[in-house]
Amino acid sequence: MIEKKNLVTEKDVFFMKRALRLAEKARGMTSPNPLVGAVLTKNGKIIAEDYHKKSGEPHAEALAILKAKGKAKDAALYVTLEPCCHTDKKTPPCCPSIVKAGISKVFVAMRDPNPKVSGKGIKMLRDHGLIVIEGVLEDKAKKLNEAYCKFIATNRPFVTLKAAMTLDGKIATPEGESKWITGETARKIVHQMRCNSDGVMTAIGTVKADNPELTSRVKCSRQPVRIIIDPALETPPDFNVCSVPPETIFVTRRGNDEKKSVLRAKGLHFIEFTGKRVELPWLMDRLGSMGITSVMIEAGSSFNASTLKAGIVDKVIFFIAPKIICGKASLPVVGGDFFIKLNDAIYLSDITVRMVGADIMVEGYIVK
Repeated sequence: MIEKKNLVTEKDVFFMKRALRLAEKARGMTSPNPLVGAVLTKNGKIIAEDYHKKSGEPHAEALAILKAKGKAKDAALYVTLEPCCHTDKKTPPCCPSIVKAGISKVFVAMRDPNPKVSGKGIKMLRDHGLIVIEGVLEDKAKKLNEAYCKFIATNRPFVTLKAAMTLDGKIATPEGESKWITGETARKIVHQMRCNSDGVMTAIGTVKADNPELTSRVKCSRQPVRIIIDPALETPPDFNVCSVPPETIFVTRRGNDEKKSVLRAKGLHFIEFTGKRVELPWLMDRLGSMGITSVMIEAGSSFNASTLKAGIVDKVIFFIAPKIICGKASLPVVGGDFFIKLNDAIYLSDITVRMVGADIMVEGYIVK
């Protein structure tokens, strides 16, 4: 029997929203695992709740059941992702624990896209007589785990292009002045975005111009991997990105072995390619094979254009400052030596716009 969404009450939605908020607490800490929250209720009241905190640690459902201390019999479980049923991982599967605890009803926000789980966990629960209701706040659950969903489906990281620009679309003056276009609130959000990403990517032009650290300066349990596109390995060894930790990966051409040996001795890593420039889709495959599930791009005008042209970007976040600097020689947010005709322009969907301090934050998804 397949239970329908129309069996869901306002209270069910309330409990699932709570589970989603719990899952969000671990943002940036669970990769390559998904974000998952779980709430146990009985007679309309919460008896236990928890969330998955880190890869290799117990899952949200198991933690909530443990907290219930034997009182989960005939309870309802609200979970943001389909409970797992396979043993090909570090932690035990959750479905047997749910059945053993005597839980009678399970509300699932979304199915797990992992083929080892997808639909199988729900089937196992139903086969043991549990009522399972799917799709409660499914869209919110999918957005919560957008990086996980893409990584599972393609083995490539979810890519966000972030940029800060003036109202007239500039990211720097002709002399390269760019600090600071946006205000402190926007910059704090960017630091949190770094913390939430597995990797931060930029190109040699930005490294030479700004000598950035590319680290998160908010409370963060781990720093993102820095990925530097530097074909000729021009980065000076005393620049900030050469100080480890955090980990830095240079994407560079084969050769230049003497300089590479110096940088390797400092703890730096390399992805090597042949040819004039790196093929970005190929690079996404390489990063995915390394378990990097999400990448934020913080780069300059030309590289921003290259990432969009290569089709690797999934989401765009632009911070727009209420400033106008003028000048055709000022750098645009997206440059490059090509253009796209209006009929073929890159479109965004699911756009959100909000004020962050005095700046405007525009977020949207690339229509593939």
